[in-house]
Amino acid sequence: MIKVMIVGQKWLAEQLLKRCIDMGDIEVILVSVPCIDDRTAILADRLAIPVATHGKTLMTNAVPDGIDVILMAHAYCFVDADARAKARLGAVGYHPSLLPAYKGKNAIADAFNAGEVVTGGSLYQLDDGWDTGVVVDQASVKIDNNDTIKSLWQDKLAPLGLLLFENYLKSIRHEL
Repeated sequence: MIKVMIVGQKWLAEQLLKRCIDMGDIEVILVSVPCIDDRTAILADRLAIPVATHGKTLMTNAVPDGIDVILMAHAYCFVDADARAKARLGAVGYHPSLLPAYKGKNAIADAFNAGEVVTGGSLYQLDDGWDTGVVVDQASVKIDNNDTIKSLWQDKLAPLGLLLFENYLKSIRHEL
């Protein structure tokens, strides 16, 4: 059984929570959201999974003992080194670009506005920087003429993030 903590919000974190439950061998120990009325918190509450809120930094005392990995899904908070170290495999986050390109909160808009025809998503090991950790997995998507920044996220990049998380969780099954 893989024990995870999900840190994030909105559709991606909610869907990651559902996917973890559906996979069967993932135990979600805690969900941490920026605000208690987020859809991820509501789902976690319905599933009797403890919910906490976080600010701009996730500190060590917010990470439960015995966690294998912290999953960062649409999370805009920094995870300090001691908090990352508390999880056996650290913290892994999804970023909607082909890192190292287009770091930061505006990655999708930046790629779109630069006229890129291909972008993608990266699953990476969090470190002391912003979107600077070692890339664990990446995949690309085509930016079509009819895409918008919103459709690129909703129809392509967010679902890609979910797939990358699932592939990662499957890959670590044998390491634990």
